[in-house]
Amino acid sequence: MVSKVNSEHFSALLVLLLLWLHSCRRLAECLWTSVFSNGVIHIVQYCFGLGYYIAVGSTVLCQVPTDVRNGKELSVQICWYHIVGVTMYIWASLHQHRCLVILANLRKSKSGKVISLSHSIPFGDWFETVSCPHYFAELLIYVSMAITLGFHSVMWWCVVMCVLFNQALAAVLSHEFYQKNFSSYPKHRKAFIPFVF
Repeated sequence: MVSKVNSEHFSALLVLLLLWLHSCRRLAECLWTSVFSNGVIHIVQYCFGLGYYIAVGSTVLCQVPTDVRNGKELSVQICWYHIVGVTMYIWASLHQHRCLVILANLRKSKSGKVISLSHSIPFGDWFETVSCPHYFAELLIYVSMAITLGFHSVMWWCVVMCVLFNQALAAVLSHEFYQKNFSSYPKHRKAFIPFVF
């Protein structure tokens, strides 16, 4: 029982660390990588986004068992799903970052100066098969955390489903925008999941 508790505690700690790293990376990309148009979001959307990250962290904390006895020696037990989850997290995060750099570079000159806020067709990395690979990578990041939690967290799988529906809707809308505004847009590209959807 002690090793099971230790594994669950370590899983939750690891996922909290991954969430923190993800949030820091996304903040850094917003500040120094992305080039945003002059559009704005509604204050309700902004507040929802802030509340979402607080709720997601709380969701992880709800997964931690509370029946640890004081006085028992706790040791970290790394399981195979920790390694698989963290590896998938790193892989998806790298691809998401590459895709965001590709999008940002569409609006920059070779010297890095912003020259346009208009939309262009992105190419490279996962953009070769899907219109919104950064949204797909976001889904993979959350799936990787579900794996890191040991697959059994129903509450976290609910979070994954919310991310799936949210990102899929945004991807479909973006895909339709590309198809409508660019007659030369690649016909083979899917909206969200490579070769599927």
